Amino acid sequence: MSRATNARQRDRRAKRWREALSYVILYFATLVITIPIIWMILSSLKSEPEFTKYPPILLGDPIRWDNYANALTWIPFFRYTWNSTFLATMSSALTVITSAMVGFAFARLEAPGKGKLFGIVVALLMVPAIVTIIPQFVIFARLGLTNSYWPWFLWGLAASPFFIFLFRQFFTGIPKELEDAAEVDGAGMLRIFWQIFLPNAKPALATAFILNFVGVWGDWVAPVIYLDDSKTTLAVKLATPTYTNPGDVTGQIFVTITLAAAIIYTIPPVIMFFLAQKNIMEGVVTTGLK
Repeated sequence: MSRATNARQRDRRAKRWREALSYVILYFATLVITIPIIWMILSSLKSEPEFTKYPPILLGDPIRWDNYANALTWIPFFRYTWNSTFLATMSSALTVITSAMVGFAFARLEAPGKGKLFGIVVALLMVPAIVTIIPQFVIFARLGLTNSYWPWFLWGLAASPFFIFLFRQFFTGIPKELEDAAEVDGAGMLRIFWQIFLPNAKPALATAFILNFVGVWGDWVAPVIYLDDSKTTLAVKLATPTYTNPGDVTGQIFVTITLAAAIIYTIPPVIMFFLAQKNIMEGVVTTGLK
């Protein structure tokens, strides 16, 4: 047997071992991620005594499907869901549009100091959000904008450094010939942005919208600081749940019902992700590639 044949066989064996190791790591990571989700689903179908029983039991007897109905009725679930949906949708739409406009400007327009400004935007990615919480709250409080959705509206208008970077990289990869052809037809930069660049940026738009939506939907810190109970979001309400059933006027915490509500709470972003999965993956993979 020749040396070349031996080398090819060694390469094939090494490749098979690498593939096998990759699958083992992938399956292990999947198991680590799915075990808490399975535990939540099984626990949400138990009664409170069954949930606290030791050693733990796998399934309740009987299975408490009514926990899901109670989760929707024992607190104003749909009111808080509407608050979360409105806040996340409004903030995401504004953030995506403004970030796309700024990213387009950095990618296609020429201006003195553009490189330094973009450097500042990139540097802002390194600033933890927790650092700005107190100064922002002081500003909004003095302007009388607390207990309202104005902070999210203004944050949306201010755009996001991460999404600016994402759109800038994406727009840089769009062929210059499209822009030149539009300019020959007499189109201005604003028209070029809305009619050429934005329609071609669907993957980046989907990626930015979903990421921002999930971020606002799952945020607990900002709503608990700025909003009272009537305007707060579902994330805050589920983090501090008290339920009042017809036989209990005082209200208490039911962990199993909270778990059922948390599972329902995760459904909207999961559905959005699967509907836009193709665009999200395309936006992540193609951003910055010409």
